[in-house]
Amino acid sequence: MDPLDIFSVRDLRQRSGKLLKDAENGRLALITKHGRPAILAVPFDERLLELGLHRTLALRLFEKRHLTLVHAARLAGLSAEEFVVLLGEAGIPVADYPAEELDEEVSTAS
Repeated sequence: MDPLDIFSVRDLRQRSGKLLKDAENGRLALITKHGRPAILAVPFDERLLELGLHRTLALRLFEKRHLTLVHAARLAGLSAEEFVVLLGEAGIPVADYPAEELDEEVSTAS
């Protein structure tokens, strides 16, 4: 799993360049204030314009293994089947993990 970059509000003064570079590379970042999540920085791209925030965020979080297929589908406001279609349209593999995890996902979705 590719971890999110985490920046404190104070870090942004010294590390804003890294935040922007990571965004250009499609990487999500979490910005905290007093140790608590305050802002989720989502890279701005064509997918965001075409699909909206929830679906784009669901695709990114699923692709980076931060969410399961079922949880990503819920975030996107879609059924699991509809989300699988969206994954295909986005060119993101639905299952590229061990078979036992796939069996667990299928059980959860049922």
